[in-house]
Amino acid sequence: MSDSLDRLYRAVIAAKDLDPATSRTARLFQRGPARMAKKLAEEAIEVVIDAVNDRPDAVIRESAELLYNLTVLWASVGVKPGQIWAEMDRRDRMFGIAEKLPKPPKRPRQVDAQPSGRRIVTLEGARRRKLA
Repeated sequence: MSDSLDRLYRAVIAAKDLDPATSRTARLFQRGPARMAKKLAEEAIEVVIDAVNDRPDAVIRESAELLYNLTVLWASVGVKPGQIWAEMDRRDRMFGIAEKLPKPPKRPRQVDAQPSGRRIVTLEGARRRKLA
């Protein structure tokens, strides 16, 4: 599988600067990471719906779209497939390939006072959100 995704990644990189009028990949790059992420989420939802509805042929088609859109997003943020495979190897060594890494314990929320007088609540690793 990694050979196919590596080949897809190389094709995505080659297509990113093509004419957006004729290349779906170039169009996604032109529209930016937010649009890429939206397409990725849409495909993931379609895979889930088809799986729940026991439609294996549709799961196959939508999974291919999901992998394509994931690869486009990787390329847009500079992540290479080899980095993903290295992470998979690391996880395999730690927990087995079929296991998900355990999540770290949740940290309590921090409340920061701001010069404006507004309070901002933050979660570790999350963006700051202003509270009214």
